[in-house]
Amino acid sequence: MISHLGRYEVVGELGQGAMGVVYKATDPLIDRIVAIKTITLSLAQEEREEYEGRFYQEAKAAGRLSHPNIVTIYDVGRSGDIAYIAMEFLQGRELRDILNDDKLLPVDQVLDIVSQVAMGLAYAHEHGIIHRDIKPSNIMVGRDGHVKITDFGIARMASAGVRTQTGMVLGSPKYMSPEQVMGKLTDQRSDIFSLGVVLYEMLTGQPAFMGENVNAIMYQTLNAIPQPPRSLNPAVPEMLNFIVAKALAKDVENRYQNAKDFANDLRACRGTMPSTVLSADIANAPSASFVSGTAPQEGEVSEEADPAITMRLSPSFDSAGATMRLAAMTASKEDVEELSKTFKMVRPSIDEINQAAPQSPVFTRHTTGNVTYPEHDARSAKGGGLILMAIVALILIGLISALLF
Repeated sequence: MISHLGRYEVVGELGQGAMGVVYKATDPLIDRIVAIKTITLSLAQEEREEYEGRFYQEAKAAGRLSHPNIVTIYDVGRSGDIAYIAMEFLQGRELRDILNDDKLLPVDQVLDIVSQVAMGLAYAHEHGIIHRDIKPSNIMVGRDGHVKITDFGIARMASAGVRTQTGMVLGSPKYMSPEQVMGKLTDQRSDIFSLGVVLYEMLTGQPAFMGENVNAIMYQTLNAIPQPPRSLNPAVPEMLNFIVAKALAKDVENRYQNAKDFANDLRACRGTMPSTVLSADIANAPSASFVSGTAPQEGEVSEEADPAITMRLSPSFDSAGATMRLAAMTASKEDVEELSKTFKMVRPSIDEINQAAPQSPVFTRHTTGNVTYPEHDARSAKGGGLILMAIVALILIGLISALLF
């Protein structure tokens, strides 16, 4: 094990990731414990210079973020062939570890954790920074329930080095947004989708999109509609089904347009539920090194707010529309055909996906694994509407005839 990185004295190894090793170290200048994430620059000279330049640019941008729900970056540097980022040392548990306990957290605790992440994302988005790799392993939960997002900047650098043969940038497949799957430009709404996938998994104990390989998962992300969380966990309030639906909208225009609205709706929903004692699975984690109990920021809904207020969703939210989308939303034919050119996979045809269905979209039991597909066809609904109009016309003609004769 190395003994120093720049001025930092390495104390021990905390873990290893896809990009390098994470160390626990001390900063002798101010006697502070830090975590150092390293990235090995094992590339050709030209590629190395470009990669290192982007690394510093991303790290500096992330270092300007100062928010209670985002891990603080202290320093960035290079030691030989190793680039590193010194950051806040957190003694808590990754959300991934908590989910691996195979025990569902109380719904109000889930809402608290995810709303904290959403507020951290809202702050980053307002400052022009998109995470692009929101997933449970990049979310830290402290003993007091305080939450911090990790790997801002690093996440984008990691994804930049992982590409398919066609050049598509990959993140973490189970948590990627449809636009990431398609290799399209992403904005803050991509982070919202990824957080919606995390929320779904926390509520149900299973991923929103599953498959035997990366290709299958990506196809599910583009085409499959997960079952409503409440159908898998009766403790989930109906209102939360709508919120999840809006976060997981395939079309970015139907999704939450900003993370603050998402956070406020989650807090509003939580305000209608009784609070539970902090889960023992979280409480038994080592004490965290960050501050908790921050006051609600402007635009947030306080948990102690008047019930009449906490029941109200944000003005942009249309629960009826979300319900329709949850039941009937599918990826466009253009997107599916484009994906079929990129990946070789056995998949049903567009006609098989868009089968005829009742006029009002409903969840059926046409499933693959644990994923429910919507069986909705606008043509069927249109045909049913014409029949109804004909019946009404016949009734009116009968009434008019009776009055005249």
